[in-house]
Amino acid sequence: MSPVSLSPSSLKVGRPYEYVVRFALGGAATVFTGFISSRFGASVGGLFLAFPAIFCASATLIEKHEIRHKREAGLDGRRRGAEAAALECAGTVLGAVGMLAFALTFSLTVKHSVPTAFIAASLAWAVVSITGWCIRRKMRTVRRFRGSQKLPSWEPSGPEGGASR
Repeated sequence: MSPVSLSPSSLKVGRPYEYVVRFALGGAATVFTGFISSRFGASVGGLFLAFPAIFCASATLIEKHEIRHKREAGLDGRRRGAEAAALECAGTVLGAVGMLAFALTFSLTVKHSVPTAFIAASLAWAVVSITGWCIRRKMRTVRRFRGSQKLPSWEPSGPEGGASR
């Protein structure tokens, strides 16, 4: 497994209008969350605070980038684009589940001590997110392994179903 690294060169991949779209959608989500919070209270607004503000824009942009890269190489790229967007979606779901664990842990422990609540909630977020990632990765590996296996010899294979009467 390769280590996580920062690559500023990836900023060159996007076009300026794509960054404007991301910024605008993120800002709109933040304004919407503020409106919900002022209208229905901080408890309800807090639920929307964890909304992945730029997910919608980033998923479509990731798909477009992958398709464009593959087309530049002479390939169709639609499947790769869809797979890249699906991977982004899976990461977003795992992040949202981790944030839910953070919120629940914090709400249950904040009465005792705020610093302790932050530490416990952060640990809950890390454990849930990392565990979810490991489970997803393991499921993907198992699915790939099962898909590559051949049918056992006792499976029906002929037009009659292989059964003798």
